[in-house]
Amino acid sequence: MDVFRALGNESLLSNSSGPARWDPFHHPLDSIQPWHFRLVAAVMFVVTSLSLAENLAVILVTFKFKQLRQPVNYVIVNLSVADFLVSLTGGTISFLANLKGYFYMGHWACVLEGFAVTFFGIVALWSLALLAFERYIVICRPVGNMRLRGKHAAQGIAFVWTFSFIWTIPPTMGWSSYTTSKIGTTCEPNWYSGAYNDRSYIIAFFTTCFIVPLLVILVSYGKLLQKLRKVSNTQGRLRTARKPERQVTRMVVVMIIAFLICWMPYAVFSILATAYPSIELDPHLAAIPAFFSKTATVYNPIIYVFMNKQVLYVLKVSSISIV
Repeated sequence: MDVFRALGNESLLSNSSGPARWDPFHHPLDSIQPWHFRLVAAVMFVVTSLSLAENLAVILVTFKFKQLRQPVNYVIVNLSVADFLVSLTGGTISFLANLKGYFYMGHWACVLEGFAVTFFGIVALWSLALLAFERYIVICRPVGNMRLRGKHAAQGIAFVWTFSFIWTIPPTMGWSSYTTSKIGTTCEPNWYSGAYNDRSYIIAFFTTCFIVPLLVILVSYGKLLQKLRKVSNTQGRLRTARKPERQVTRMVVVMIIAFLICWMPYAVFSILATAYPSIELDPHLAAIPAFFSKTATVYNPIIYVFMNKQVLYVLKVSSISIV
């Protein structure tokens, strides 16, 4: 495949003014101490283990208890599935690569990790956009008294996966590529190339897979907050009647904030690397946003459980019945 040839023929850390070229598939970067890689591997082991356990628990609990099988929870489970798969593929491969200090598994593993983390990460972001839009539909009722049903959630989930796949598969087919990062133990879209083929993809990718879902989130919650403020000022009794909806809305808002805190540094770094491909960045500094973004998979299950009174009630009742 073209992407394999691209990976094999370029070194992201090679300096055009220097004679040596570094091959991240055969040995570690000399400027980084071995214990740095082992530290990152330990962090990735903890993050990956927690993420796999937490997201699997959310999936199993939601499917086990009928009370939790509601449209909004379908989307949250979809978010957990995406986070679980990010950790299963990207987290595991990143952990193994950091144990060695370089991508000893070869090109195919690099492409797999780059595609998986990008694909499932975009599924997660679009799932949050879907949750925001669902909150807007339920509370603001722009289409009258139409009730959100399971089939609507299923259609939204199908759109999220299809759309995300359409925009993350091109680098495996020749439009840009997935390649090693500056530290050499994780893979991602080729932000660093100044070639038109790569920059055109990155611009299209960021527009459709980051800016658009972010706008959906901002517009949906902007409208929603206006509605809640209006209801609060004019009809206090309606605010009380919609208390469960407000609780779910707060939970979703916290999920979105946590996701953006984790992914925004990586997004900013990627935009910077794309806009200024010749910029010299320290590998340690360049690696932090990519690894930090993977911690987002840990927070959503915690937020979902501890800010969802329905889930806490179901778990409490089930534990009492077991005792």
